[in-house]
Amino acid sequence: MEAKAVLKQIGVPTTKVRQLIDLIRGKPVDEALTILRFSPRPVAKLIEKTLRSAISNGINQDEENPVDADDLYVTRVFADEGRDLKRIRPRARGSADRIRKRHCNLTVVVSDEVN
Repeated sequence: MEAKAVLKQIGVPTTKVRQLIDLIRGKPVDEALTILRFSPRPVAKLIEKTLRSAISNGINQDEENPVDADDLYVTRVFADEGRDLKRIRPRARGSADRIRKRHCNLTVVVSDEVN
């Protein structure tokens, strides 16, 4: 049984998100939540929110076969690039530089089987 949660258009570049999601991939959900709770990075709160949503989706997905939250593992978690906000910064002699404010999409998949 798999359940997933997606958070789109996070205002953080994928490189910063991938540093944290590499720490929780393949871990039990309670250990992954502990890692995210004590991480000093601000993006950890968004990843934790998405992970909690995936856990809730996994628990409430099948009413005939209820799954306990302690049996779930983070099987797949990945961050894809979202769209960029393009801004212009004035420079010397009438020229301009482009500023790209990067965004990403986060997907968390939990399952009761260990891969």
